[in-house]
Formats: sequence, structure tokens, C-alpha cells
Amino acid sequence: MAAVQRRVGLLFGLFVVLLLLAGARAFYLGGPHSGTLRRAAQTQQLTYEVVPAERGTITDRSGIALAISEPAQELTADPYLIKDPLSASQRLAPLLGLTQAQVLTELSKRTGFVYLAHALAYNSAQRVLALRLPGVQGTPVMRRVYPRGTLAAQVLGIVGTEHEGAGLMGLEYSLNSKLAGHAGARRVVSDAIGQPISIAETRHEQAGSSIALTLDANIQQRAEDELSAIGRIFHPKDSTAIVMDPRTGAILAMASWPLVNSNDPPAKPEEAFENRAVSFNYEPGSTFKAVTVSGALQEGRITPSSGFEIPDQIELGGRTIHDDTEHATESLTAAEILAQSSNVGAIKIASLLGPEKFNSWVDRFGFGARTGAGIPGEESGATLPLSHYSGSSMGNLPIGQGELVTPIQMATLYSAIANGGVLRPPHIIAQIDGQTVAEPPGRRVISQSTAAEVRAMLKGVLAPGGTASEVSISGYQLAGKTGTASKIDPQTGEYSQSAYVASFVGFAPASDPKLLCAVIVDEPQDDSIYGGVVAAPAFGQIMEFALPYLDIPPG
Repeated sequence: MAAVQRRVGLLFGLFVVLLLLAGARAFYLGGPHSGTLRRAAQTQQLTYEVVPAERGTITDRSGIALAISEPAQELTADPYLIKDPLSASQRLAPLLGLTQAQVLTELSKRTGFVYLAHALAYNSAQRVLALRLPGVQGTPVMRRVYPRGTLAAQVLGIVGTEHEGAGLMGLEYSLNSKLAGHAGARRVVSDAIGQPISIAETRHEQAGSSIALTLDANIQQRAEDELSAIGRIFHPKDSTAIVMDPRTGAILAMASWPLVNSNDPPAKPEEAFENRAVSFNYEPGSTFKAVTVSGALQEGRITPSSGFEIPDQIELGGRTIHDDTEHATESLTAAEILAQSSNVGAIKIASLLGPEKFNSWVDRFGFGARTGAGIPGEESGATLPLSHYSGSSMGNLPIGQGELVTPIQMATLYSAIANGGVLRPPHIIAQIDGQTVAEPPGRRVISQSTAAEVRAMLKGVLAPGGTASEVSISGYQLAGKTGTASKIDPQTGEYSQSAYVASFVGFAPASDPKLLCAVIVDEPQDDSIYGGVVAAPAFGQIMEFALPYLDIPPG
């Protein structure tokens, strides 16, 4: 009996000791270390997540979506919670669009956090989360989508893949502050295996502004198609086309080739997404003769019918300049000099202006400065200061050599001629959140009468005997100018015998222009280098589509 009582006493004592230990443990956990443990539990089970704002939509002038945002999920995993990585990778790989080996590599890492997908489409992400694999979580993000793929990709640019989704290039970059909106926040409570059991929104997100461009998706598509055709036929280094309304400066198309898909940017997107329409610095060649002729007409030094004796070459400052083809001395009017693109004739016209006047006209037309088109990456070109003119400068500058321009600058020059002498800065933003953006003011650079005379002279370029005589559009009278410029060889510092820039800038209807197009092709191959052969036909094809499409009557 005493033995039984001893056992009962021992058991009672044991229970008392265990109870005291439990009490001490509870006091330990709930007392001095309660704050630390509470914070640890909150860290593991309570998180505050960013709720990304919907990025603003970018559309063309008619509301066609060019860039939109869709709900997506950023999928992550904690490899320590995944007990069977091989089985998990087999189930996840097809839903993530990855190979099983790729997923298994991530799930086998010795870390508590790996990315499975940065911005997986919402429906695809829901199929992944429906597997309810321990340690696999989704965080809401927005996914940028470009419904037209390659269309205007160099203009639009791209956004980053991280959940902040900031613009990296193009208008996505320059307009990021308007497009991005303001992110929200939410409070998430998760269970022991990382599955959310409670979600509460603590701050509402605010969507970004919608942007409507002046671009027209159909004209943009036609311009890109024509540049692709040039690529197949002439295999150039690259090319660009600009379509504008010269009356307002609105850019209706701005195309670059080679094409690139914004939905699938290359490994090195900087070069592929360069917008050559605003960044390409090149010597314009004969398209620049419009500056020489316009200045001389405005200064009263010539009229379109002024006659000149034109040999096939001229010497100036120790340099001999030739016309494109050898010919006997001939008599040409100023209009014929422009139509036939005579280098010697343009230099003779420029000599009537003199260096100071010529240089002032280069400045007046805006060369050497950005046009202010509002497009990131725009270069300013490079003009020669008057103080740096040499004895031969007036032999090469008036024919488009020795100074650098950009395609958008040349389009703006010809827009001023088309617009009765008023230069309007180009622009590409039409509306923000439905509010029309004011068009930039124009400035007069030449008189209406001078502009009309230059337009009439430029019709001769597409007439019989002109340098683009094979280009025509039924019912429309065209005007414009070809350019073929040799590039500087970086190895020798001399003009190359094989690398050229072929260009054409023109407008229609010639008597009352409502549409302008510029095509610039960098280093065409296959022995075809001339603007009239390479660039002018593409101008014709783009305009042949755009003129009736815009309901511009023949004339």
C-alpha cells in the first residue's frame, strides 16, 4: 500500500513539475519575448503587398489600341516547402511555358525564394495556383500587351518586366509619369504553407492616363509594309518613313525597319528599338537643295525661270564638284536645276546668296536644333558654324554635304514649304485622358508666294526628265525631291564609294498640299543607291494608299 502511495506521489510530483515547466514556458513566450515572437509570426504570416495600377492605354487617333495592360500574376516559390521538386516541376512546366528542366532547376535551389514567372497571363496563372502546391504563390501585377505586335514598336517602346512596370524606351519611357498611375496596397494573411487566408485592401490603386496619338494605325501599317518591301529588294542597313499632315504638324505614321515586336523584345533592345526617324544623323544630299533654292527665291536673287549656264563640274576652294552625269555645258533655269538635281546649278544659286545669307537660312529652317516633336531619342543634327566655313564650304553645303540632319527635320522643312511657308513643329500626342493637347504654334519662315514657287518647282522632280519621273498617282499631282548622299567612311575619313543614303521627301496635292511623306534608306545594296529608284517608289505606294484613305480629293 505504501508503494502505491509512493507511485501516486511521484506521478503527482511529475505532473506538478510538468505543469510548472509549461507555465514557465508560457510565461517565457508571453512575457519578455512576446514582442519578438509576435513580430516573427507577422513576418511569416502577415505581408503587405503592392497592388499595381493599370497602366494607361495608348491608342491611335481613331481609338485603335496600340498598348494596353492586362491583369497578370508574378509567380514565386519557396523551394524549402516543396517536398517533391520532380513531381512539382512536371506539373508546373507546361503551365508556365517552360521546360521541366528549367522549372526543376529553380525548385532545387537552396533558397527560400525563386521566381517562376514575372508577368504570367491571369488565366494561366490561375491554373498554376489551382494546383495548390505548397510554397507556390502569386502576386497580382499588370502585363503590358501590344495588340498590333510590330506596329509602331520603335515609337511606343517597351516597359520593364518587374512588377513596377516602368517604361524603358520610346513613349512608354517619356510618358511614364502619366501612364503609370499610382499603385495601391493590400494586407495578406497566409497560413503555415504560404497560402493566403485573408486579403484586405488598404489603399486603392489609381489607373494611369490614357494617351491618344496622332498616328493612324492603317497608314502606319502601310508605311511599315513598304519599308519591309525595300528591305527584301535592296537589303539596306535600315530605313525609316514619316507621314505628316503639313498643315498641323501631326505625325500620321513613323515607321522604322527592321521591324521589332514589342511583345517579344530582343536580348539587346536598345539598338532594335532605336527610332531612326528622330535619331538618325545623316548628310541629306540633294533634298537639302530646297533650302538653297527657297532662300534664294525669298531674297529675290532668283526666280524659277532665272537662267544659268551649267557645265558638268565646278571648282571652288580647290575642290572640284561634279554633276551626277557628265554632260556638255547646258542652259538650265532654276526650276530645271532643282528638277534635274544639278549640283553645279545649286552651287551657282547658292553663290548668289553668299555664306552669311545661306547660313542664316539653314538656321531659319531649324537645322542644328531638335524639332520638339516630343519623341524620346531625338537628335539635333549638326550644322557648320559660319566661323568655320572654308573656301570650299559653299561648294558642298548647298548640295547637302558637310552637315547632318535627321529625317524628322527634313520632313519639317518640306512641311513648311507645303504649308505656305509656315513651319509647324511636328507632334505625336493628340489627347491625354480625352483632353485635346494644344498644337504647338507655327512660325513663318518664307512667304506664301515663295512657298508656292518652290512647290511648283518641286513638281518638276516627278515630271518627265525629273529624278523621280517614274512615280505617279492617278488623279494627284505630286511634288518632292530625291536625295542620294555618300556616307563618310569611318576608316578613311573620306566619302565612301559604296555606302549611300537614298531619300525622297514629297507631298500632295502639289497645289494645295494636305499630306507629306519622307522615306530615308540607309545603305541600300544591289547597285541601287539613288533616291529616285530606292525611296521614291515607296513614297508613291504609301501616298497612293493614304490620299484616298484620308478622303483627300484629287488635285
